[in-house]
Amino acid sequence: MSHLYIKQKVFSLGERFTVKDEHEQDRYFIRGSFFSIPKTFEIEDINGHQVALITKKVFSFLPKFYVEAGGNEIMTIVKEFTFFRDRYRIDSSDIEISGDWWDKNFEVFKQGRKIAHVNERWFTWGDTYDVHVIDEAYEHIVIAIVVAIDFVKSNEQAAASSN
Repeated sequence: MSHLYIKQKVFSLGERFTVKDEHEQDRYFIRGSFFSIPKTFEIEDINGHQVALITKKVFSFLPKFYVEAGGNEIMTIVKEFTFFRDRYRIDSSDIEISGDWWDKNFEVFKQGRKIAHVNERWFTWGDTYDVHVIDEAYEHIVIAIVVAIDFVKSNEQAAASSN
Protein backbone atom coordinates (compact mmCIF):
# COMPACT_ATOMS: atom_id res chain seq x y z
CA MET A 1 0.00 0.00 0.00
CA SER A 2 1.26 3.51 -0.80
CA HIS A 3 0.12 6.93 0.32
CA LEU A 4 0.64 9.67 -2.28
CA TYR A 5 -0.09 13.39 -2.44
CA ILE A 6 -0.84 15.20 -5.69
CA LYS A 7 -0.34 18.95 -5.46
CA GLN A 8 -1.23 21.23 -8.36
CA LYS A 9 1.06 24.24 -8.66
CA VAL A 10 -1.31 27.21 -8.92
CA PHE A 11 0.90 29.69 -10.78
CA SER A 12 2.65 27.31 -13.13
CA LEU A 13 2.58 27.67 -16.89
CA GLY A 14 1.69 24.42 -18.54
CA GLU A 15 -0.02 22.89 -15.51
CA ARG A 16 2.51 21.05 -13.42
CA PHE A 17 1.77 18.61 -10.65
CA THR A 18 4.11 16.84 -8.30
CA VAL A 19 3.22 13.52 -6.75
CA LYS A 20 4.97 12.94 -3.43
CA ASP A 21 4.91 10.06 -0.99
CA GLU A 22 4.17 10.23 2.75
CA HIS A 23 7.84 11.18 3.39
CA GLU A 24 7.55 14.22 1.04
CA GLN A 25 9.80 12.48 -1.51
CA ASP A 26 9.02 13.03 -5.19
CA ARG A 27 7.48 9.93 -6.83
CA TYR A 28 6.01 11.23 -10.12
CA PHE A 29 5.93 14.44 -12.15
CA ILE A 30 2.95 15.44 -14.26
CA ARG A 31 3.39 17.95 -17.05
CA GLY A 32 0.44 19.31 -18.97
CA SER A 33 0.72 20.79 -22.44
CA PHE A 34 0.27 24.55 -22.39
CA PHE A 35 -1.16 25.73 -25.72
CA SER A 36 -1.24 22.53 -27.72
CA ILE A 37 -4.15 20.70 -29.25
CA PRO A 38 -5.02 18.11 -28.17
CA LYS A 39 -4.46 18.80 -24.46
CA THR A 40 -2.11 16.20 -22.95
CA PHE A 41 -0.69 15.31 -19.55
CA GLU A 42 2.48 13.27 -19.32
CA ILE A 43 3.17 11.29 -16.13
CA GLU A 44 6.85 10.52 -15.50
CA ASP A 45 8.55 8.62 -12.72
CA ILE A 46 11.50 10.13 -10.81
CA ASN A 47 13.92 8.72 -13.40
CA GLY A 48 12.20 10.65 -16.21
CA HIS A 49 10.51 7.61 -17.77
CA GLN A 50 6.99 8.13 -19.05
CA VAL A 51 4.56 5.83 -17.22
CA ALA A 52 1.34 7.23 -18.69
CA LEU A 53 0.05 9.76 -21.20
CA ILE A 54 -3.40 11.34 -20.91
CA THR A 55 -4.89 12.92 -24.04
CA LYS A 56 -8.13 14.91 -24.07
CA LYS A 57 -10.35 14.27 -27.09
CA VAL A 58 -10.62 17.52 -29.04
CA PHE A 59 -14.20 17.43 -30.28
CA SER A 60 -16.64 15.85 -27.85
CA PHE A 61 -19.81 17.08 -26.17
CA LEU A 62 -18.57 16.04 -22.71
CA PRO A 63 -14.92 15.71 -21.65
CA LYS A 64 -13.27 12.48 -22.77
CA PHE A 65 -9.70 11.35 -22.07
CA TYR A 66 -7.57 8.54 -23.44
CA VAL A 67 -4.93 7.06 -21.13
CA GLU A 68 -1.91 5.26 -22.58
CA ALA A 69 0.79 3.28 -20.80
CA GLY A 70 3.62 1.51 -22.55
CA GLY A 71 2.38 2.79 -25.92
CA ASN A 72 -1.00 1.07 -25.54
CA GLU A 73 -4.34 2.67 -24.75
CA ILE A 74 -5.37 1.19 -21.40
CA MET A 75 -8.54 3.14 -20.66
CA THR A 76 -10.88 5.94 -21.64
CA ILE A 77 -12.31 8.33 -19.04
CA VAL A 78 -15.63 9.92 -20.01
CA LYS A 79 -17.66 12.46 -18.05
CA GLU A 80 -21.30 11.46 -18.24
CA PHE A 81 -24.27 13.80 -18.50
CA THR A 82 -26.06 14.13 -15.15
CA PHE A 83 -28.04 16.91 -13.47
CA PHE A 84 -26.99 16.80 -9.83
CA ARG A 85 -23.51 15.33 -9.53
CA ASP A 86 -20.48 14.62 -11.64
CA ARG A 87 -20.20 11.06 -12.85
CA TYR A 88 -17.37 9.47 -14.78
CA ARG A 89 -17.29 6.27 -16.76
CA ILE A 90 -14.10 4.33 -17.18
CA ASP A 91 -13.94 2.22 -20.33
CA SER A 92 -11.20 -0.27 -19.59
CA SER A 93 -10.46 -3.66 -18.17
CA ASP A 94 -12.98 -3.64 -15.32
CA ILE A 95 -12.00 -0.36 -13.62
CA GLU A 96 -14.76 1.70 -11.99
CA ILE A 97 -14.90 4.78 -9.77
CA SER A 98 -17.48 5.71 -7.19
CA GLY A 99 -17.61 9.07 -5.41
CA ASP A 100 -19.57 11.27 -3.05
CA TRP A 101 -21.90 14.11 -4.05
CA TRP A 102 -19.16 16.76 -4.08
CA ASP A 103 -16.68 14.39 -5.76
CA LYS A 104 -14.10 15.33 -3.19
CA ASN A 105 -13.79 11.67 -2.21
CA PHE A 106 -13.89 8.69 -4.51
CA GLU A 107 -12.75 5.12 -4.69
CA VAL A 108 -11.27 3.19 -7.58
CA PHE A 109 -12.23 -0.47 -8.10
CA LYS A 110 -10.72 -3.18 -10.30
CA GLN A 111 -13.11 -6.08 -10.93
CA GLY A 112 -15.11 -5.05 -7.84
CA ARG A 113 -12.04 -4.97 -5.57
CA LYS A 114 -11.02 -1.56 -4.14
CA ILE A 115 -7.55 -0.57 -5.37
CA ALA A 116 -7.46 3.08 -4.22
CA HIS A 117 -9.19 5.81 -2.23
CA VAL A 118 -8.83 9.49 -3.21
CA ASN A 119 -9.65 12.47 -1.02
CA GLU A 120 -9.36 16.08 -2.17
CA ARG A 121 -8.28 18.37 0.63
CA TRP A 122 -10.45 21.40 1.30
CA PHE A 123 -9.13 24.93 1.81
CA THR A 124 -5.69 24.47 0.27
CA TRP A 125 -3.76 26.72 -2.10
CA GLY A 126 -4.21 24.81 -5.35
CA ASP A 127 -5.82 21.43 -5.64
CA THR A 128 -4.33 18.83 -3.30
CA TYR A 129 -5.31 15.17 -3.29
CA ASP A 130 -4.52 12.43 -0.75
CA VAL A 131 -4.28 9.17 -2.67
CA HIS A 132 -4.20 5.84 -0.83
CA VAL A 133 -3.25 3.14 -3.33
CA ILE A 134 -3.99 -0.33 -1.99
CA ASP A 135 -2.63 -2.18 -5.02
CA GLU A 136 0.58 -0.43 -6.11
CA ALA A 137 0.49 -2.10 -9.53
CA TYR A 138 -2.24 0.44 -10.41
CA GLU A 139 -0.53 3.58 -9.04
CA HIS A 140 -0.07 5.26 -12.42
CA ILE A 141 -3.65 4.44 -13.46
CA VAL A 142 -5.05 5.99 -10.28
CA ILE A 143 -2.91 9.10 -10.78
CA ALA A 144 -4.17 9.39 -14.39
CA ILE A 145 -7.78 9.23 -13.18
CA VAL A 146 -7.15 11.95 -10.57
CA VAL A 147 -5.44 14.23 -13.13
CA ALA A 148 -8.26 13.84 -15.69
CA ILE A 149 -11.02 14.50 -13.13
CA ASP A 150 -9.09 17.47 -11.69
CA PHE A 151 -8.72 18.96 -15.18
CA VAL A 152 -12.47 18.68 -15.85
CA LYS A 153 -13.33 20.21 -12.46
CA SER A 154 -10.85 23.08 -12.96
CA ASN A 155 -12.30 23.87 -16.39
CA GLU A 156 -15.86 23.85 -15.00
CA GLN A 157 -14.88 26.19 -12.16
CA ALA A 158 -13.15 28.55 -14.56
CA ALA A 159 -16.20 28.58 -16.86
CA ALA A 160 -18.55 29.22 -13.93
CA SER A 161 -16.45 32.09 -12.59
CA SER A 162 -16.25 33.76 -16.03
CA ASN A 163 -20.07 33.90 -16.31
